[in-house]
Amino acid sequence: MRFPDFEGWAMFASVVEHRSFSAAATAVGVSKATVSKAITRLEIQLGTALFHRTSRRLTLTDSGAALAERAARILAEGQAAQEAALNAATVPAGLVRIAAPITFGIRYVAPAIADLLVAHPGIEIDLRLSDARVDIVAEGFDIALRIADLPDSSLRARRLGPVTARLVAAPAYLDRCGTPGHPADLAHHACFQYANALGAWHFRHASGEEAAIRPTGPLVTDNGDAMLPALRAGLGIARLPDFIIDQELADGALVELLPQWSAMNIALHLLTPPSKLRPARVETVIAFLSERFRTLCAGDARV
Repeated sequence: MRFPDFEGWAMFASVVEHRSFSAAATAVGVSKATVSKAITRLEIQLGTALFHRTSRRLTLTDSGAALAERAARILAEGQAAQEAALNAATVPAGLVRIAAPITFGIRYVAPAIADLLVAHPGIEIDLRLSDARVDIVAEGFDIALRIADLPDSSLRARRLGPVTARLVAAPAYLDRCGTPGHPADLAHHACFQYANALGAWHFRHASGEEAAIRPTGPLVTDNGDAMLPALRAGLGIARLPDFIIDQELADGALVELLPQWSAMNIALHLLTPPSKLRPARVETVIAFLSERFRTLCAGDARV
């Protein structure tokens, strides 16, 4: 199937509107020859003449008169589509789809979205919370927030700030199994792991020393909150961000281990698809969330 000659139809509609090739060329911003070639090309494709041309007069043929209204609609629809696209690129309005981790999403993203909707009433948000690592391109997300040591990818990533993660266990576990004095000791302990971040745990001591261990243990899950019952029961050790364990640390249900050793490379990232061309609504949400969480990271040091 051959596509319609949309340029030819638009040129035809413009000539009809302005009643001459020269006036249409001026209105469109092209040469008279360009308009003439477009009309001739369209006539060849249609197999009929659209205009009677004389040195003094330009009139529509019967075929041209029958097609003029449709050509005008084609031109109007094309202009409307272009204007809508331009507005979408400059005016923050419409739907933005966001993916975020469950616990962080409930505690921080949802309140931020409420404030965003107040500040930008033309924007609509589709917020999906999951600790699975979503494919934002395949699943049609505009933005994803991830807390991780982010590997290389084709996505565009913006590091918003570090996330404090602490090594914790219940006093009952430490009474039974002992307290590790160095990250290497964790090789002999039951460690809970994130399903989406299996691999070595990296640490840096306040003195600058670095260490890495590969944890093993009885529990793997994709959600930090799901580790809490087993942690409270004294069944193992976990490395979790402060926003999940702050209450347990405050009431003594969990205690921090190896406080002089900080978890390396864990940060909050904002990811977007590879394209640099984004509508205004997406740019607005990116700017809003970036400022909100960058301030949070800097001000609290605990996202």
